[in-house]
Parts: sequence; C-alpha cells; structure tokens
Amino acid sequence: MIRVVLPQHLRILARVDSELVLDITGPVTVDSVLDTLESQYPMLRGTIRDHVTRRRRPFIRFFACEQDLSREASDTPLPEAVVTGAEPLLIVGAMAGG
Repeated sequence: MIRVVLPQHLRILARVDSELVLDITGPVTVDSVLDTLESQYPMLRGTIRDHVTRRRRPFIRFFACEQDLSREASDTPLPEAVVTGAEPLLIVGAMAGG
C-alpha cells in the first residue's frame, strides 16, 4: 500500500480529507502511482500531469524521503520506504513569485 499526500486544492477536488492509500501492483514509480490515482479519482486527471504528454505540470513537485523527485524520470522506482508504506509520496503545489 502506497501512501500519497495531495495538496489541499487537490484534496478538495478529489473529496478526500487526508492522505490516500493506493494498492499498486508491479513496480512502484511516479507513473504507476499517478495511473492508479487517476483511475480511482478521475476528477484529478490532467491536474498533476498533462493529458497528452503525461509530463508533470510545471507547478507540481514530487517529494519522498526528504528528496525532490520531480526531475527524476517518472518510471524510476520510488524509494523503498515509499514502497513499504513507511513514508508517503508527497505531491506538492509549488509556489512562484517574489
């Protein structure tokens, strides 16, 4: 079971109050997590990654185990602590401005 924490605006859209728990079969990657997330919460399709290119939206970041995974290839296996459920995958809305 993979734990996923969404930013507040996406939790509101998905109508959830806290972190999500997803059951993923096969390799646990950002792609497999997002595939499962979008299949279980179709209202999130296109909010985290582009519909066509499947690339991360510019102001969305992925963190796990105190590491920024946003620039890693989306098919890179996630850290073991995320795979075992000890740590969540954080999907964060980045801020811009000055």
